[in-house]
Amino acid sequence: MPALASAAREKLHALERAGRRRVLTESHREEAAVVMRGGKRLLSFSCNDYLGLSHHPKVKEAAAKASQQFGAGAGAARLVTGNHPLYVQFEKKLAVWKGTEAALVFGSGYLANTGIIPALVGKGDLILADKLVHACLLDGAQLSGAKLLRFKHNDMGDCERLFAAHRAQHTHCLIVTDEVFSMDGDVAPLAELAALATTHDAWLMADGAHSFAGKHAPVDVYVGTLSKALGSYGGYVAAGRDVIDYITTSARSFMFSTGLPPASIAAADAALDIVMANPELSDMPLAKARLFTKTLGLPDAQSAIVPLVLGDEAKALAAAATLEEAGYLAVAIRPPTVPEGTSRLRFAFSALHPDEDIVKLAQVIKHEGWV
Repeated sequence: MPALASAAREKLHALERAGRRRVLTESHREEAAVVMRGGKRLLSFSCNDYLGLSHHPKVKEAAAKASQQFGAGAGAARLVTGNHPLYVQFEKKLAVWKGTEAALVFGSGYLANTGIIPALVGKGDLILADKLVHACLLDGAQLSGAKLLRFKHNDMGDCERLFAAHRAQHTHCLIVTDEVFSMDGDVAPLAELAALATTHDAWLMADGAHSFAGKHAPVDVYVGTLSKALGSYGGYVAAGRDVIDYITTSARSFMFSTGLPPASIAAADAALDIVMANPELSDMPLAKARLFTKTLGLPDAQSAIVPLVLGDEAKALAAAATLEEAGYLAVAIRPPTVPEGTSRLRFAFSALHPDEDIVKLAQVIKHEGWV
């Protein structure tokens, strides 16, 4: 044990010198967009609660009622006794919202991706993944045993090149992409990828964790999350009925994980009701992000995420500290989350961010000369 502690200390020192050591900081979210950290009240631009629903009274009330009725935990995997009654209603509603035949809830988006990909493809198959896909998609691809190749970010020509060179040697092929890329905020050309998939007898899987629209461009497998726009916790997959039935009995991260607590499903269900009844709510985060980019003289935001790339780790950490002094939380994002030399502040916009505060934040950034 002492030898392990010594090795851990050495690794921590190396991370510290590189500006990459991470520590847990207690964050009390008083409201959807307000965080208390170190005794200071901050307007947060680092939460993925894009629609502000985690603190919505109806969402919290639904969670509380579900706990009282069904208990605090699911008690077992869903294929055992953890499939409490709330799942049936919610998964039907998810499928309607996404325009698919069926949907299936997982313990998290990470568990969904690391379970679904190995269920769909394996040895002798091919995966073509965008260069900037989320880590959990890469982990799922590596767990599958399929050959993994990466195409240049959002580059359909490079994807076509990989098809031409490798598709014929493999039984099945799965294209994997984010819908909205979490660190850059740009959007995948799903319609073009779907056309490539059709041409080359491949399947398209998209991760929409940072999207909150309903029906989407045609994909074979759509993965989403309950922990961001829907303000709760968990992940889901939406697809054809046969695909969902197969995943249910084949995805190890589904089969061997305890079901979500009833409160999580009830909260997400109530949040989805709000989203479906108020479609204008889903337009607000992008409008807020575009107010920010317009004020800074930057190109229009493509999504609710706007990165401000500063370069090395020290610059990003210093910039985050400066904004915190001004009353704003924008956590510094550093490698390995982003490539070397692209440490940044990542601004995530919520429907609840006041316009005047967005303008003030932009003015601070201008004053510091970061753009």
